[in-house]
Amino acid sequence: MLRGDLLEILLVFTVGAGLYGLIEILWRGYTHWSMLLCGGACFTLMYWVNLAALPLWAKCIICAVCISALEFCTGYLVNIILKWDVWDYSDRALNLLGQICPLYSLFWLLLSVPGLYLSRWLKSIFG
Repeated sequence: MLRGDLLEILLVFTVGAGLYGLIEILWRGYTHWSMLLCGGACFTLMYWVNLAALPLWAKCIICAVCISALEFCTGYLVNIILKWDVWDYSDRALNLLGQICPLYSLFWLLLSVPGLYLSRWLKSIFG
């Protein structure tokens, strides 16, 4: 049983990493390997949120908050501590240390809808 659960989570993480990287490449023309790790973690968290018996709008809000929190933590590590300059939202209104801003949190809220449907489909594969 543990082996199946691990395979499930690895698949979900890999799908999330790939999609997050693809979204970044489509949006800004490039990505960074740290964003693949962040994306995998975000989608795995979204996968777990989708298991809750909540309405879609509530799941989307939870996902947007969680993704923004993970992006902040990733950004704080890679941009502020390690100084890799992967991204900088300092020019965006109401940004937090240049790592997250309300505009991108809104984008994650909207992208949570197809993400939750995708995670539901993946869960149906694993039963």
